[in-house]
Amino acid sequence: MLTVYNCVVNQHDMRLVALAALVCVLSTFTTIRLLQHSKGLKQHQRRFWLAIAAVSGGFGIWATHFIAMLAYAPSVPNGYDLVLTIVSMLAAIALTGSGLGLAVRKGDARDAFIGGGLIGGGIATMHYIGMAAFEIQGRVTWDARLVAVSIFLGVIIGAPALYTAVARKGRLGTPLATLLLTVAICSHHFTAMSAVSIIPDASIDVPGNAIDPQSMSLLVAGVSLLILVLTAMGLWLDLRDRRRAERESRRMHTLVNAAVEGLLITDGETVLTANLSFQKMAGFTRTQLRQASVRRLFPTTPIRAQLSEETEFTEADLMTADGRAMPVELVMRTVEYADEQCTAIAVRDLSDRKKAAADIYHLAHHDVLTGLPNRRSFNIRLEQEIASHDRRGGRCIAVLCLDLDRFKEVNDLFGHAAGDAMLQKVAKCAGSVIRGDQMIARLGGDEFAIIAAGLDNPIDASRIAQQILDELQNSNENSKSEDL
Repeated sequence: MLTVYNCVVNQHDMRLVALAALVCVLSTFTTIRLLQHSKGLKQHQRRFWLAIAAVSGGFGIWATHFIAMLAYAPSVPNGYDLVLTIVSMLAAIALTGSGLGLAVRKGDARDAFIGGGLIGGGIATMHYIGMAAFEIQGRVTWDARLVAVSIFLGVIIGAPALYTAVARKGRLGTPLATLLLTVAICSHHFTAMSAVSIIPDASIDVPGNAIDPQSMSLLVAGVSLLILVLTAMGLWLDLRDRRRAERESRRMHTLVNAAVEGLLITDGETVLTANLSFQKMAGFTRTQLRQASVRRLFPTTPIRAQLSEETEFTEADLMTADGRAMPVELVMRTVEYADEQCTAIAVRDLSDRKKAAADIYHLAHHDVLTGLPNRRSFNIRLEQEIASHDRRGGRCIAVLCLDLDRFKEVNDLFGHAAGDAMLQKVAKCAGSVIRGDQMIARLGGDEFAIIAAGLDNPIDASRIAQQILDELQNSNENSKSEDL
């Protein structure tokens, strides 16, 4: 707005405007840091630090207003009503404290936005009570539209400031929240100041008990000094918390790196860090994992839907760096990491267990020597084929039994190694003849059986038997040729 520009440039001492902005930045930074510091404390400790934050924020709003008022240079006598000046300060502190308390009451976004809006309302309340305390030899008139705009700016910019301070993680949260709250205060003040017009009137006297601008400057200086002290406290807390967070981070990394199982620390769907075991398991570097998506690592499993504090374990596929899906077992727990509530996901590689289970299953259903299905698998398949026979439209099922004559003599004369080689050769020749929907199994010893379903007539079964005999004969002839 042009009127705001004219109000700042033409009607204010720019040096004092700069000082007001500096005080505003220092106080809002302190308020935000004290608010963030109070989040992880017990209730009585939180109340104490929120009270200090309310004083810092309220004093900052008040001091910004009155330093800017001292920068305002009307050409007529003026002063300040002491009672209303104090009331404006108390109103700023009370409403700031209410907004801060609401923002951290539950820590959710709605309360943070409402708390920020309440502080925006406190800025407006303090400003207009402070303007009511402004005594001047003249008549004061207001532009209602600019008054409404000034209140709107304070509320609409103040609301996301506390949300950013409470909800945003990382180092950008504090400076961004400080910037938003500073803009809320300054934009409200100068828009509201552009809404006021003063018409000099010699018939109006400034009350004799009004505080003159020089005395007011001393009061403002004292409050500003207190803000500097609180700012130093906020900086000290900030540095202390960062050092502690770094120490805890290093300690946690040392502990989790000693774990054999993989471990992820996540903030929602974002990976914050991972231990060496997980990096080795997934094939990612620590840099690649930082800020990676949990969905990228476990794309086929809705982790949040399946994992909870009550869930013991759940299985998922981990997508490794080389694009391979690795079977893993997950368990999730809530932990405190860098003063924030985060999620720890323990990851256990199931590749060996899955392979062992598959091997056990294969051994339970297949013959070790020939690799063919065993008697158990044969019986299960035969029952399934018989049960589904009626649905085949009258087609035939054939069961062919095959055994080797004088197999015992081969073992006795040439040894069991020769007998095993013969069984393997028979299994290979017979297996090469049957189709994929048919089955050959070794029932035991030299006994084999074939299930051929979906045949048109019994002659097809005899053809299968003849093909196996031909294959065995050809194999024998080839073996004799190789020996020669």
